[in-house]
Amino acid sequence: MVAALTSAGGVIALLDEDQEELQTFALQKLNGLVDQFWAEISDSVSKIEILYEDEGFPQRELAALIASKVYYHLGAFDESLTFALGAGQLFDASAKSEYVETIIAKCIHKYITLRSNQYEEPETAVEIDPRLEDVVERMFKRCEEDGEFKQSIGIALESRRLDIVERTILKGTSHELLAYVLDVSMTLIQNLDFRNKTLRLLVRLFKNLQEPDYVSISQCLVHLNDPASCSELLRELVNRGDDLHILMAYQIAFDLEENATQDFLHKVSNDLASAPAEERPVDGDAMDTDEANKPTDKFSKIRSILSGEESIKLHLEFLYRNNHTDLLILKNTKNALESRNSVYHSAVTFANAFMSAGTTSDEFLRQNLEWLSRATNWSKFSATAALGVIHKGQLSQSLALLAPYLPQDGVSGGSSFSEGGSLFALGLIHANHGGSVLEYLRNALKNTQTEVLQHGAALGLGVAGMATDNDDIYVELLTVLHSDSAVASEASGLAMGLVMLGTASAKAIDEMQVYAHETQHEKIIRGLAVGMSLIMYGKEEQADILIEKLCGDKDPILRYGGMYTVAMAYSGTGNNKAIRRLLHVAVSDVNDDVRRAAVTALGFILLRNHKQVPRIVQLLSESYNPNVRYGATLALGISCAGTGLMEAIELLEPMTKDPVDYVRQGALISLAMILIQQTDATNPKVRRWAG
Repeated sequence: MVAALTSAGGVIALLDEDQEELQTFALQKLNGLVDQFWAEISDSVSKIEILYEDEGFPQRELAALIASKVYYHLGAFDESLTFALGAGQLFDASAKSEYVETIIAKCIHKYITLRSNQYEEPETAVEIDPRLEDVVERMFKRCEEDGEFKQSIGIALESRRLDIVERTILKGTSHELLAYVLDVSMTLIQNLDFRNKTLRLLVRLFKNLQEPDYVSISQCLVHLNDPASCSELLRELVNRGDDLHILMAYQIAFDLEENATQDFLHKVSNDLASAPAEERPVDGDAMDTDEANKPTDKFSKIRSILSGEESIKLHLEFLYRNNHTDLLILKNTKNALESRNSVYHSAVTFANAFMSAGTTSDEFLRQNLEWLSRATNWSKFSATAALGVIHKGQLSQSLALLAPYLPQDGVSGGSSFSEGGSLFALGLIHANHGGSVLEYLRNALKNTQTEVLQHGAALGLGVAGMATDNDDIYVELLTVLHSDSAVASEASGLAMGLVMLGTASAKAIDEMQVYAHETQHEKIIRGLAVGMSLIMYGKEEQADILIEKLCGDKDPILRYGGMYTVAMAYSGTGNNKAIRRLLHVAVSDVNDDVRRAAVTALGFILLRNHKQVPRIVQLLSESYNPNVRYGATLALGISCAGTGLMEAIELLEPMTKDPVDYVRQGALISLAMILIQQTDATNPKVRRWAG
């Protein structure tokens, strides 16, 4: 019976011999003993390192492998990785051991870090060790051989290797992997430029499928803001001529109408109108085909869908037919509150507008005309504007519905507050579907010097012309802004942001920043601050320069705008850098408004990760500062709206008893937002808060 080896001392002693054969023999033996006697071998690791550094030594790679294993057992993973790379092919990336898994994990982490730095900061990035690249390449091949395609794609995306992404997709189940990459791109990739390159790759690969995935292609093109390719896609589907592809074109048009901006939709629609349909040869029997089968008619139908006409009609019909608004709730609320108090009056007005939104039912207002007549000044403005919410979508009848309130021929006759509110209402009816009403609102803005009318017309232009990137409207609003009227210019600042929503227009940003520093009116500065944030909607790191400027400004209102710029630019991304910035400002800024805005902005950033929000804002909800607590309530309401999330409700319920009134207000508003579309069956809290 052979006695068990109790020491590696004898083998280690061979390392001191002069003969290379003996040193090689020692290394071969130590490679098998290192996992057992690493502590003893570690005392002589410098001798092993000397052998590795001797370029004339034939087994230097083996020496590197042993040194790597020793350092691995010592917990010095960086040194272990360095020597593992020196081991070359002797480091077997396919081996199933804890050592190999750990080193590969370290390799991947280092590779991802270096590749990301190369991509994002090429001028300061360091060259990647070819040996490191070799190990990672072997790992990619191993994943592909084992069928771990998603793992390979995940690492490739993190390390900015689109060539590997493409290779892996083509080797695996293409359709399933393409859907996976699309989902990951839209939810996890935080670098906007790389995300766009990934989407470009996906468009090409989706098109190369045996049956192209047109819906996914259209999603990618919307995110890439490429209306020309989108119109080409629709034209291709229609020109195929068969029912299946024509129906697909209609479906894509509906998806575009729901998700794309007005500017995008206008460009697609105009492109379809200007380009002739492809002529397909027809036989003699087909010459008398029904006119409706002409491609031009199909394009007209698609343009009708893109304009929103079709979906708005369907929404209106559905809401009208399924309107079950409980007017008794409104009646009891109205009777419980003093009607001459403008705050109470506006609260009931807004409640009615929200409950009847889009239903076209103004029954409550008609039943309570005497109560409605008590509205004064801005309450009257709100009451009239609320009609726009109730009648939202009645595009063809909007002017007739609001005729009793609108300024006649641009001349103010009745109450300026009613007329201003009606102009805002007109914009709300046409929200995101401006069309012909934009010209009417522009004329109303030009033809009046009454600041309340300018206020209403500007807001109307903002919501109706949202994301149109319409320079003519922008110039009109800029003219009103320079009038330096606190009421009219504030609305103009907001409207400029709405019209230029998501465009990142440098010209608009510069002009708004300059005027924000020139004016003395806080209202105007606030309107411009929020307007600038809207211009940067969805622009992520492209907004960082503006964010730095606003956050470093000595004016707290512009810092407040900086918080909302972070919120808009990174909305729904869950970006860690943005979250860290907001949390830092929430506890460090000297101004309460800025701190409140920072906490509120967390709700926008985490829209898609709403379950994280209660955990993140829990400590903030217990802050000594009531503005921070108020911000925490709104962050919960914004991010968890309609989810019925119990963790959020449990955090908000104690805050409804907060000693500070506006914190209680925020908690109640947020509870309502969270419980939207919830029932007793889906959430037991509904009965308590709706009862």
